[in-house]
Amino acid sequence: MLYIDMDNVLVDFPSAFSKINEDLLAVYDSRLDEVPGIFSLMDPMPGAVDAFKKLAVIFDTYILSTSPWENPSAWSDKLIWVKTHLGSQGYKRLILTHHKNLNMGDYLIDDRLKNGADKFHGEHIHFGSSKFPDWDTTLNYLMKISKS
Repeated sequence: MLYIDMDNVLVDFPSAFSKINEDLLAVYDSRLDEVPGIFSLMDPMPGAVDAFKKLAVIFDTYILSTSPWENPSAWSDKLIWVKTHLGSQGYKRLILTHHKNLNMGDYLIDDRLKNGADKFHGEHIHFGSSKFPDWDTTLNYLMKISKS
């Protein structure tokens, strides 16, 4: 089983900033993840959608993401994003949790060690690190594993 995080792994979080009124950004200055509607405005990370679709054919693949507690629209925004960008391959594959370690699996692709990612029982693929800097590297690694 393969889990893939959303923020800064599948979605480019900063890509939403240019789509939001500057006054609203200022109100939420140090807590941008609480801006209502922000998660539905984000663009995919380069190569993320293609990689997800390829991996979903090979692995039992889920999206495992945390949603800010103080932003109720984030929950629905993330669902809208998955429906828009991943279509049928993302159907009923979204899991929102603050405890990623409670999900059992072989791999977790995540850019951080928070919300249980550091306690995940499978292999944590640290997206954005020097070993896994982008989707090309990450996809190649997992494709090799799937063939062994």
